[in-house]
Amino acid sequence: MKDYSLALGHSEDPTLTLGERLSMLLVVVGVIVGLIPMAVPAAGLIAVSVGVSMLTAGSLWYFYLRFLRRPHLANTGVWLQKQTSRGWTAWLVAILLTGFYVLLYWFPWVLEGLIRPFDGLSGWMRNKPADHWFLYGAFYTFAVLLMGVRALVKYRHSRYQIIRTISVMFFQLVFAFILPHLMVLFQGPEFYFSYFWPLKYEYLFPGTVANLLKQPIGTGVFLVFWSATLSFVATPILTYFYGKRWYCSWVCGCGGLAETAGDPYRHLADRSRKAWRIEVAVVYPIFGAIILLTILLWVNSYLKGDLLGQFSGGFAQWYGFFIGSIFAGVIGVGFYPLLGNRVWCRFGCPMAAYLGLLQKHFSRFRITTNGGQCISCGNCSTYCEMGIDVRHYAQQGQPIIRAACVGCGMCATVCPRGVLKLENGPREGRYNASQLIHPDNLRILS
Repeated sequence: MKDYSLALGHSEDPTLTLGERLSMLLVVVGVIVGLIPMAVPAAGLIAVSVGVSMLTAGSLWYFYLRFLRRPHLANTGVWLQKQTSRGWTAWLVAILLTGFYVLLYWFPWVLEGLIRPFDGLSGWMRNKPADHWFLYGAFYTFAVLLMGVRALVKYRHSRYQIIRTISVMFFQLVFAFILPHLMVLFQGPEFYFSYFWPLKYEYLFPGTVANLLKQPIGTGVFLVFWSATLSFVATPILTYFYGKRWYCSWVCGCGGLAETAGDPYRHLADRSRKAWRIEVAVVYPIFGAIILLTILLWVNSYLKGDLLGQFSGGFAQWYGFFIGSIFAGVIGVGFYPLLGNRVWCRFGCPMAAYLGLLQKHFSRFRITTNGGQCISCGNCSTYCEMGIDVRHYAQQGQPIIRAACVGCGMCATVCPRGVLKLENGPREGRYNASQLIHPDNLRILS
């Protein structure tokens, strides 16, 4: 029988073993060595190669010791370790991640020593020297792949989690890293096939569409068709059948990083009613702003600039600065160790809002519960990265139909009783609770 010990309870091993400590030390040393070129550019490729190798070796060693050697799902002790309970190590990681994003967005020249070692890879993939965005894409993809291995090892008992993890690794590597740079190599635009409106809002702006249509051999026409079709045709259809999970947990790069690199912090999501109110008050206005901005830009384009003048471009730039940079990057990723791994997805992503509305009102997807089997252990609620009190629904035997749910399936994976099940059943009876015996109806015979 698998051991699904409570995260909130005691761990059979609350402290790291000697091997785990040594593996983490190797990771830390690898990071330090890899950052040497920022201060000593001459170290360049050698330091980055050695640092990445040490980081990879240390991580794989840790994955083996922490997860692969154990026959059960090792979710114990997360609140007893500083790196996963907002301790000083978590704060240190948050500061380092936030600092990297600040340098990336506003002081990229500071990263020059790290950028130059990637010239070879950039030249091979797109026939031009690396820049800070290529560096970011390489680091981002590396993080998804490396931590994806961690997820595959940790959740190897779940077929759903294995397939889902392989999916996000594939889409990040191929659709969000290789294909965009191959497009540049063949004199095309740097186009990200796994992102589209409203998340990649500029893809349907008139200026972007006009530039794409200038591409030769019908390439731009195909890319515009791809964007529009994915946004307004494929998204409603796929969400109707599978809920928002088809994108948020299987395709999206933001979700891919959250489900891999952010997995150690999923239990930090705020589950208070106040957080839910903030979520509703923020994410839907952001989605509305994208809709309004897109419409205004097209009307302005039709009127040849008479409606908004230069205001439209400035508004788009400010949105990109506050939402795209500060919210999605600095806070959304940098604060993983403090606020959980889905802050951006919960409170800022317009795509999540769009998919959430479709999922709640026009989808077949739901998570059904067998309340008679629920032992109220709380694992499901603890590991819901979207802050949903799954246990409340399970205790009542009610299906979980929430706009916020990304369908990661982790609640079902950590449930020791098989209470939860992800379903794409018919819409008829979608909100009906399962039959269960209420404790008030039980008679204890003496």
